[in-house]
Amino acid sequence: MKKYTEIILSAGLVAGSLFSSCAQEKVIFQEDFVGDSLNMDVWNYEEGDGCPNLCGWGNNEAQIYNREYVEVKDGNLVITALKKDDQYYSGKINSKGNVEFTYGVIEVRAKVATGKGLWPAIWMLGADISEVGWPASGEIDILEYIGREPQKVFTSLHTPASHGNTINTKKTKIEGIDEGFHTYKAVWTEEYIEFFVDGQQLYKFTPKQYDEKHYPFKKDFYFLINMAVGGNLGGAEINDEALPDKFYVDYIKVTELPEDL
Repeated sequence: MKKYTEIILSAGLVAGSLFSSCAQEKVIFQEDFVGDSLNMDVWNYEEGDGCPNLCGWGNNEAQIYNREYVEVKDGNLVITALKKDDQYYSGKINSKGNVEFTYGVIEVRAKVATGKGLWPAIWMLGADISEVGWPASGEIDILEYIGREPQKVFTSLHTPASHGNTINTKKTKIEGIDEGFHTYKAVWTEEYIEFFVDGQQLYKFTPKQYDEKHYPFKKDFYFLINMAVGGNLGGAEINDEALPDKFYVDYIKVTELPEDL
């Protein structure tokens, strides 16, 4: 069940988040980060250090999330990671309860932060996570970049059958991925999930079984965008001299699956 209302666009309408359809494709959701503030009809802030329920956000991360380090500027979402008074800070947002959907072609244009110890990510969680917990909720990692492993993109899926150090993952070296903007895409269907960067296919996951243990992806998911500092994946070594560093997201676009898939 989609949690948003489809808006029919009229000529000249400009919006930071919109829902529309056209002859070639039906757009389920689009966020262009226009204006000078986050659209709170779409996004929620996540703040703090995860305590008491999920200290370190479950990954021994070093940062405290604060909305002050999330901004909309020059047509981009900008998340800044920095160190202040011996404490690391960064930003995190999600679309839980506002934008949730099942299946589609997800396209994101982003520019990663590259400092050692930084961990920018665009990912999704099952909307039922409050009821079933993780990893039963499922997790789709569209983009993860780890500063301690330059020029590599991580695309992963977490399921009850494979989570944490998941086997459902691909680490791909891409020359120049740490420079400028690049386009990340996930094609999410009832039978498989496939990942691309700049049109290059990276990884396709087709489960051995289609039960909840192996493929908990037949339900609504929501977006998360954040930049962690340190932690299990970001690494214990953090290059303070690289801070502040910024993670930019130009747009997120979700379209219905083509009929020929």
